[in-house]
Amino acid sequence: MRYAYYPGCVAQESGKELDLSTRWVCRKLGIELVEVPKFSCCGSGFLDEANLTLNVALNARNLALAEKQGLDILTICSTCQGMLSFSNLQYRKPEMKTRVDGALGQLGIHYSGQTKVTHLLEVLARSVTPEKLAGLVVRPLRGLKVGAFYGCHLLRPADELRSESAEEPHSFEEIIRALGATPVYYRGRVMCCGFPILFVNPASANRIAAHQIEDAKSHGADAMATPCPLCHISLDGYQNHASKAAGHDLDMPIFHLPQLVGLALGASPEELGLPRHLVATEAAIAKIGQVAVPA
Repeated sequence: MRYAYYPGCVAQESGKELDLSTRWVCRKLGIELVEVPKFSCCGSGFLDEANLTLNVALNARNLALAEKQGLDILTICSTCQGMLSFSNLQYRKPEMKTRVDGALGQLGIHYSGQTKVTHLLEVLARSVTPEKLAGLVVRPLRGLKVGAFYGCHLLRPADELRSESAEEPHSFEEIIRALGATPVYYRGRVMCCGFPILFVNPASANRIAAHQIEDAKSHGADAMATPCPLCHISLDGYQNHASKAAGHDLDMPIFHLPQLVGLALGASPEELGLPRHLVATEAAIAKIGQVAVPA
């Protein structure tokens, strides 16, 4: 498997541990990630509200860069996956295509609309498959109860993405089970993390995050795992604010998808960038009893 790698902004800066763990897992699984240095930001779900044509053109440029290399795109950010996929759909509309082609033409760029966009979760679930993952596990995550947190853009709009049910998805839980951990089902796993309003209405955003974390904890989760860097920011990076909103310490370790996979495939916490997390992961890791936990 070979893809044009689109890590997104967070994984290249504040959340470098997400990129680090993705590269480790892909090397282990034989997935080749091809660098495309000229990729730009996807707009993060905000730009399209101000200028839809600009947003589609911005992402069509990214899609065209991958198409030029004959590659589909793999991303580790569900927001990026949503924006790139949304732009592909918008580009099929004749009026939008005309406007976007005009903008790209000024840059000497042509896009024929052939690039497919996939998220690492989909690659693991459909191309690698949980069965193959299970056969590669060297450190089963037995004893660890994990609440998957899908977030918004990976599942919605369901009628456009056509990936899996936005209300009852199962791919993440199948992967968690293949790694030896126990998946925890709770309503908040398909809800918003609060990030879209974090910088507009932080009080509401923190209450939303706190609610989802408390929901997972009340159903027995020792940790949560997310496929989205923006959800990771909200649930891990701002968990201290969510704790204040809840009125008590939430103390919920948050793993990014490849970090959880990497642990089961034999990576050390350091190789996965786990010490970079703001909420300590040692207590969760200790439950599997096969990784040295610093005193």
